[in-house]
Amino acid sequence: MGKHKVMDLFCGTGGFSKGFENAGDYEVVYGIDLLPQSIETFRLNHGDALAMSGDIRKVARADVANRLNLRRGEVDVIVGGPPCQGFSSIRPNRSTNYDDPRNNLFEEFAAYVGFWRPKVFVFENVVGLATHKKGEDLEAVQEAFSALGYETDWRILNAGHFGVPQKRERLILIGSEPGIPIRWPSPTHSGKFRTIGVRDASRMLRPQEPNLFDADAVVLPPALTVMEAIGDLPPIASGEEALNYDRPPQNEYQRDRRVGAADLTLHASTRHSAKMLEIIRHAGPNISSIPSHLITSGFSSCYSRLEADEPAPTITVNFVHPASNKCIHPVLDRALTPREGARIQSFDDDFKFAGANRNIIAKQIGNAVPPLLGKVIAEAVSRMLGSGQEADSVDGTTGEVPVPVG
Repeated sequence: MGKHKVMDLFCGTGGFSKGFENAGDYEVVYGIDLLPQSIETFRLNHGDALAMSGDIRKVARADVANRLNLRRGEVDVIVGGPPCQGFSSIRPNRSTNYDDPRNNLFEEFAAYVGFWRPKVFVFENVVGLATHKKGEDLEAVQEAFSALGYETDWRILNAGHFGVPQKRERLILIGSEPGIPIRWPSPTHSGKFRTIGVRDASRMLRPQEPNLFDADAVVLPPALTVMEAIGDLPPIASGEEALNYDRPPQNEYQRDRRVGAADLTLHASTRHSAKMLEIIRHAGPNISSIPSHLITSGFSSCYSRLEADEPAPTITVNFVHPASNKCIHPVLDRALTPREGARIQSFDDDFKFAGANRNIIAKQIGNAVPPLLGKVIAEAVSRMLGSGQEADSVDGTTGEVPVPVG
């Protein structure tokens, strides 16, 4: 049996589909994104896939089918995260008109599903979609897929529970053809992280609390920390660059990220001004650590230092600049390098990023779906498709098992 064919819509760098590819059961055949730089990165890491840059609303699906020499039913999985603009204007029946020029971006995702009829699709988005307009937008999303004949369910996943050294939350909605039970990955790491907005605990895919009175209870390791992710990288100062590893990996996560990488790349720090270096030397857990005469404004997380022994907060698109968010190295007086940001996002060191400067690459890294999160979702989808070992029955809110469709 061949590998399952995957399409990645609004693909960015292709971190999500790279996770599917790394799971072993998948072949990425297509990616599309508006930004040429992101598509160039996608192309560098998915060399056999058709990569297209442009407005998805202006690309005819029939043309894509001809270029891929694939027909309806021959794509197994579609993944992607359309920008959230326009959810409130969704018309479920519009997604059955596959080339309607009035489609908004979500409706384009749904139209791809309707055109190709994959067995499974994975839709990822911001957590706020669950509560926006009291959940009406998310209901509209599910109604659009229901109109296409798919069953859907959704959960809130925190990447820190799945081996990513980052407390990054995403809403994941999985859809399947009737008869294919929806399955969810089981958390691999423990950690109590705050959830933004969503109060329904059944929607949060969290690790179960171990029974301390059960000698056979599985106790998960704690979520990976910042220094566990980047501690093997050479210490460099502001404005410096390192081109080679100078020490062996210190743990399994670092070894896994370095597999396949002959040389160290992207480990170059922003050259900070004298004033910024003074601010950085005062940096602590939040902006209140900075003397008031050094700054005039900023969010509480600006000019803040990452905790060495905690997972990072969500990496943003400007993590190479301390004024943007909490992105100062735990022990060195500088912002993170692109390589350190990529490590925290779980990109392997041999993943190639296109871009002429640090800011362009940082934006791609910050916008990406962590490949490790993509991989654990891909493994659950493999079980849905029947290519993996069936899971034992456990509580559907925390394990990779069939769950009631919402």
